[in-house]
Amino acid sequence: MKDIEFSFEHAMIPQQRILETAERLRPMIRNMANAISEGYESDLASLYLPDDRLMLGKVRQVIGENLQLKPAYLIVIGIGGSNLGTIAVQEAMLGKLYNQLTASTKVLYADTVDSDSINNIITLIKPVLEKGGNIILNVISKSGTTTETIANAEVLIDLLRRHKKDYKKCITVTSDKDSELWNIAVKEGFKVLEIPKKVGGRYSVFSPVGLFPLGLLGIDIERLLDGARAMRDTCLNVNVEENPAAICATLQYLNYKSGRNICDLFLFANDLESLGKWFRQLMAESIGKESNTKGEKVNVGMTPTVSIGSTDLHSMAQLYLGGPYDKFTTFVGIKNSRSSLQVPTVEGYSDLVPEIHCKSLMDIMDATLEGTKAAFRSGKRPYIEINLPDKSEYSVGQFLQFNMMEIIYLGKLLNVNPFDQPNVESYKKETRKIMSEQN
Repeated sequence: MKDIEFSFEHAMIPQQRILETAERLRPMIRNMANAISEGYESDLASLYLPDDRLMLGKVRQVIGENLQLKPAYLIVIGIGGSNLGTIAVQEAMLGKLYNQLTASTKVLYADTVDSDSINNIITLIKPVLEKGGNIILNVISKSGTTTETIANAEVLIDLLRRHKKDYKKCITVTSDKDSELWNIAVKEGFKVLEIPKKVGGRYSVFSPVGLFPLGLLGIDIERLLDGARAMRDTCLNVNVEENPAAICATLQYLNYKSGRNICDLFLFANDLESLGKWFRQLMAESIGKESNTKGEKVNVGMTPTVSIGSTDLHSMAQLYLGGPYDKFTTFVGIKNSRSSLQVPTVEGYSDLVPEIHCKSLMDIMDATLEGTKAAFRSGKRPYIEINLPDKSEYSVGQFLQFNMMEIIYLGKLLNVNPFDQPNVESYKKETRKIMSEQN
């Protein structure tokens, strides 16, 4: 299998400064390597996920039990770290139009308490239930008490209960063992899958959180883990010059220190947009911190944004190329698409854009990416490049693992804890307070 390729040539940071700063990560690299042997005992527990064969076997068992039901739909009920990774891999592998193109199990995501959105899901699945078909609900909440997830779960479980006597066999709960949700699921007789306690939501895509729904949709989850394992080992290299996660984290850090506090992930493949949204949460929650590891108030963090090529060149390029020098860009390209379409020569159209005739759409996309990078260089706008060989499970697994390790290293350089999110709890407490007062 071919590996992801990286280029740091145009990051606009002197090589010597990059290596000197990256050397500070050596102790962390050793800690991360040692943590794998500890399994799920440390905050670095997510690094062990690609090696956990017992977990994979349990996931495969539950997938098999659900496939026997021949489900028309899988409804993933979760929010944030409980579904963003799944959406990212599903769309990268199967495409944004998967539901329209497949004759097998379709997938819907209940990740908001927007009444119209949930009602649309009900409108789609209710006819299936009325005809005696099966719908799989995968309720995902690490804490087991996520407000939006529990609200949607109750609505959709009630729908199943009213249409199926044996509805319990259609529900799989993914949560921390012994959470309130876990205990209810066991009592009710639902299938249960465990999220290791030390694996945080935004680092959980290689746990049952992602593996169960992805495997149910036919994605080769073992190859996904193979890619993650290969990239993990590459990014544990103590020779930082050959460690892409350490180098990328260093470049993010040095550009941030130079005043570039916006990190744009510019993906030149439409089906990778949700990978960008997954990364957005990963960086924002991991790096945006009020206090450092010493408890000192620092208010650090860069703002992650997502751009899609070539779509956003027609909405954002003016700002990126003419606006303030406050952005550091990561261009992500795909070397081989699954399909190849060529622009024909059609009489009457040949003079509109003569350069495109008899060229493939991939050639046009590649030329657009190269032209964009040239414009960035001309305008002295720093960027790095990541090229995936394809949109296979192996490549996507590599990309996800690389990003998670990059963020852990970045947290170390910024002296913040990349695994907690203390300020998120403030809005949750206020929300519950308001709802309590409404009773």
